[in-house]
Amino acid sequence: MRIPMKVDYGVRALVELAQSAKKSPLQTTDIASRQGIPEAYLDQVLTVMHKASLIKSRRGPHGGHVLAKDPSDITLALVMNVLEGKNHLLDCLVEPDGCMHSPACAQRETWRWFEESVEKLLSSTTIADMARRQKELTANRMAVSL
Repeated sequence: MRIPMKVDYGVRALVELAQSAKKSPLQTTDIASRQGIPEAYLDQVLTVMHKASLIKSRRGPHGGHVLAKDPSDITLALVMNVLEGKNHLLDCLVEPDGCMHSPACAQRETWRWFEESVEKLLSSTTIADMARRQKELTANRMAVSL
């Protein structure tokens, strides 16, 4: 299983916005620079997240992006669904009648359990959690380098 680059970049941008929630809007250029994301691609990702009401965007010299929701209300599952849609590991998880082995298939059962576990983790992890953990990791890294 791979996490699509679009989701990786989207989560990075949302964490960046969550960490600066009390400050002024962040511009795409600044987020792209700090996160090492190509600006044109990030702009596309931010547009999708704006249309899904995850962020608010404003153009102009004092424009930029801010979270449209509390970061504790934005789960990784929501971000994945907004940016990638609902994808299943195997077609038979959605359409069991399409496979003659589905009624008694250990592989299908295992992949279903795996998918359910991942969904549970993504649904219980928020952007607030990610921002908090990012802050801890950054602080730890700074302490070690001193």
